Amino acid sequence: MILKKEGGTYRACFSLLEALDLGERRDVRVCAAGAGGKTTLLKRLASEYKERGIPAVVTTTTRMYAEDDPRFLLEPSPAKMREILEREGVVFLGKKDRNGKMKALEKEWMQDILDLPFPVLIEADGSRRLPVKVPGEAEPVFPEETTHVVYVYGMSALGRSLEEICFRPERAAALLGRRRESLVEEADIARLAGHPLGGRKSVRDAWPFTVVLTQADRPGRLEAAERIGLLTGEQVLIC
Repeated sequence: MILKKEGGTYRACFSLLEALDLGERRDVRVCAAGAGGKTTLLKRLASEYKERGIPAVVTTTTRMYAEDDPRFLLEPSPAKMREILEREGVVFLGKKDRNGKMKALEKEWMQDILDLPFPVLIEADGSRRLPVKVPGEAEPVFPEETTHVVYVYGMSALGRSLEEICFRPERAAALLGRRRESLVEEADIARLAGHPLGGRKSVRDAWPFTVVLTQADRPGRLEAAERIGLLTGEQVLIC
């Protein structure tokens, strides 16, 4: 179940498609950025599309992990892509990279993907699987065709130092006016989420923007996530 902030309270949603107001749209280009958990989020979204009989492509504009999975295709082959989509309902596309990862497709192949008549779900930056991320100078990488942006934060960050749990802790400390050794508080995540150099970096006004708070399944974390959601003016989902 997902909780969606509505005003000063939360409403339960039973799918990401419902929570993100996507319905059964096929023209979406959803970019996920931020902390660890982006791939899991996009997999869930792709699975929901599959359940509705809508094929989906998952890819990256930077790098993501390439799994030993028949749904992953690490070469530009429209025929193989169609074959996987027909068989699996979803395909993960990229170019083989080092350390078990895949990287962004060549520009021409990526444009072909973005022109497809069904959803494309894009991992737009990396995080080394840490629960808090502050973008670098060249991140996130959002295509012109982007229609929606989701930005992920993990609730396991609370009570731990920025240095321990943040990708680019020096940038986070500077944005928050704190030290790298400072323990992460609820207000810190709320501030980073809406900061123009944090969660909002490179997000255009025309793109619906949603903060997703994950790892809220441990005792006390759900209540903390609800408080964080109410501290920020952004649309928030808790899962």
